Amino acid sequence: MPGEYDIDLLLDLALEVAAEAAGLARAERLAAVSQISTKSTVNDVVTAADKAAEELIVSRLSAARPHDAFIGEEGGARTGSGADGVRWIVDPIDGTVNYVYGMPFYAVSLAAEAGGRLLAGVVHNIATGTVYHASAGSGAFRDGERVTCNAPVDLGRSMLATGFGYDPEQRARQGAVLAGVLPHVRDIRRTGSAALDLCMVADGTVDAYYESGPNVWDYAAGGIIAAEAGAVVSGLDSDVPGRAMILAAAPGVHGPLRGLLRSRKADSAFRSVTG
Repeated sequence: MPGEYDIDLLLDLALEVAAEAAGLARAERLAAVSQISTKSTVNDVVTAADKAAEELIVSRLSAARPHDAFIGEEGGARTGSGADGVRWIVDPIDGTVNYVYGMPFYAVSLAAEAGGRLLAGVVHNIATGTVYHASAGSGAFRDGERVTCNAPVDLGRSMLATGFGYDPEQRARQGAVLAGVLPHVRDIRRTGSAALDLCMVADGTVDAYYESGPNVWDYAAGGIIAAEAGAVVSGLDSDVPGRAMILAAAPGVHGPLRGLLRSRKADSAFRSVTG
């Protein structure tokens, strides 16, 4: 019957496959970064390891669950035929520019969803080996220890994370939005990995994260991890995040931050580029 799935088994599979893909990306890094191509702009890079890691993930998922659907950043996609309607959302290396430069913020991001509901997510930091995971209704974990988001007193004492797109026009608009946000918060951090930014909301490293323009593979796994850690995860004008905006924040500052971002028309950074 539709909707009948074992979330624990999906999570175990995600943990196993993400670990294997992380091992491949880590082992192949020096060779892979010598084989770089670009996608949307000259700054939007992809390495041989991105492609190899996605191929590995798809192969392992297909072997274990041949009827599931999947979508991947590097072009992998399949329509599922399984009765439970599970779809896997794959980012083989979230933070590829960091991977190229050796900055330790790049991760395998892998999530399972069905019927528009996220069921499980894993974010495996390739550089450090830190593993975040969550499943629906069961909480969020970092290296097996449960984590919860912070409870900042107010927005002015909140540490935020954000990210930028690759299109120059979009970046200019995002910079203008950030200039309007910065005076109202404690400080801003930028790691270059949406998946890890969301995990840092989950474990309290930062209090909130927002970004306009990310794809579903950037934020699906991190989104369920942040939500299961107690953060409110939404869009700007919707309770559901999307490409126009993802916002994840501790409950006490989500509303004020959302209002501030609305006043700055923060989602226009994406809309102005896409028309």
